[in-house]
Amino acid sequence: MANLNSAIDSGFWDQNVSSPQTLEGTVRSVPGEPFPVDGARASRSHRIQQLSLLREGFPLGIIPAFAPASDKRLGSFSLNSLLLSPSSNNWWLGLVGQFKPRKLFSDIKADISNAEEWDLQVVKDTAKHFVDKSLYSIGLWTQIALGTSSSLLFSTERLGDKKGLRNKLMLVHPLEEHDLTVEAAWPDLFLDNKGRFWDVPESLNVDVSSLVPESGLRYRFGLHKSRGNPQSVSAGVAETGGDAPTSLMPGLCAKAAVSYKANRDLWRPEEKEVKTEEEEEDAPVFLPYDVRLQEPHAAISGIVGSSLAAWITGRGMLANGKKRSPISADVFGSACYTFQKGRFSKLYGDLTRVDARVDLPSGSALAKKIFHAFRRSSGSSNNSDGTLWSPRLNLIFQQQVAGPIVFKVDSQFQVGAARMEDLICSLNYSLRLLESGKIVAWYSPKRKEGMIELRVFEF
Repeated sequence: MANLNSAIDSGFWDQNVSSPQTLEGTVRSVPGEPFPVDGARASRSHRIQQLSLLREGFPLGIIPAFAPASDKRLGSFSLNSLLLSPSSNNWWLGLVGQFKPRKLFSDIKADISNAEEWDLQVVKDTAKHFVDKSLYSIGLWTQIALGTSSSLLFSTERLGDKKGLRNKLMLVHPLEEHDLTVEAAWPDLFLDNKGRFWDVPESLNVDVSSLVPESGLRYRFGLHKSRGNPQSVSAGVAETGGDAPTSLMPGLCAKAAVSYKANRDLWRPEEKEVKTEEEEEDAPVFLPYDVRLQEPHAAISGIVGSSLAAWITGRGMLANGKKRSPISADVFGSACYTFQKGRFSKLYGDLTRVDARVDLPSGSALAKKIFHAFRRSSGSSNNSDGTLWSPRLNLIFQQQVAGPIVFKVDSQFQVGAARMEDLICSLNYSLRLLESGKIVAWYSPKRKEGMIELRVFEF
C-alpha cells in the first residue's frame, strides 16, 4: 500500500522529508500543508547508518548528491563520505565530510587561463583555493544508549556556504504501547509544498504516539514551541517571495490527532496445493527480492481522522495578513487503490505495481470553498487556506528493470487546478539479504535535488 500514515503525521512538526540540503539528509515538512509524496519521505535510519553501509559499494566510500547552494558558484554537485565511525556497546560517533568541487575547478581554471607565464606565484594562488572554507562542510553525530531501550542523539553540522552551526538533540523512549520523542533543533529547516526552505531559529517538540498499526486506531499528541521568525533560505531553485507558513510562526501549540485506517483485498492468489517431495525438489525456488512485494494482488485502503490544535502563546501572531486562530479543528483522509502484477523474484518482467492515492488534507478548507461557491462569491478562500481545500491525486508507478533494480515514479496532482505539483523519479536496488531493504537513488526536478539513501521496510 502507499503510505497512508502521512495523513496524520503531516499535521505535526516532526515529519522528515529527504533532502541533501543538510548533511543529515532530512528537513521537516511544514505542518498543515498537503501531504508530501511517498518518495519524499525520509528513511527511518540515520544518515550515519546509511553512509556506513553505502560506502562499501562506492569507490573510496564517496557518495554523490545534488543540492543547489545559496552561492551558485559552488554548484549543486557534492561528494559525501563518512570519515570516522568509532563505536562501543552503548555509544557511537560519526564524522561526515562534504566537498563541492565546482568552484575549486573553475577558480583554478581561471587562474591558469589568466596567467601570462607559469611561475611560483601562480602555484601559490592555485593552492589557496584548496583552503576555501565554502567548499567544505562537516557534521558530527553521536548517540548514547540510556538503559535498555532509550537513546539520546546529538548532531551538529557546519555547511560551507552557510554561517553558524545547525544543531539537533533527540531523546527517544519507547513505552509499552507508545513512543515518546523529545526533539530540539536550533535552527530547524522546513520545506513547504512550493519547494521553499524556511529556517526556524529554535524549535522544540514533545510527542507521544501510539504504535503504528497495519489497520485500526492510531493517535498522537504533543507540544510544539518555536522561537524567532522563520527566515527564507535561498537554494537557487524554489519560488521566492511570499509570507512564511502560518504554522512556523513563533508560539507554543498543543496538538492532538486521531485516525482510523482500514484495508481490504480485492484480489489475491490463493495458496497453492501442497506438493509432493519429488515435485518440490524438481521445482525451481525463486526467493523474492523484497518480501513486501512478493505477492500479486489488488487492494483498497483508506484512512480518516481529525485533529485539534490550541495555540497557548502566539495567538495574535500575524501570518499571511491575518491573525492566527487560537483554536482550530480539522478532518483529513486518504483513499488508495493498489494493483501489483508479479512476485518480484525473477530476473525480468516480474513486477509492475501501481498505487493511486487521493488525499484530502483539510476538510474545513474544502467546506469553506463549497460554501463560498454556493454564495456565488469569487471562490477564493482566505490566504491561510490557499489551495489546501483541493484534493491531491498521488500516482506511484513501479516497474522491474532487471533483477533487483526497479524504476519508480512518484507524482502528485492538484485536482482543483488540474496541474502537477511534485514529481520524484528514482532507481531502487533491492537487497535480498535485508528481506525488505533497498538502495534508492532519487531526483526531484521541482527542487533540482537528488541523493542516494538506504531504506529498510519502506516503500
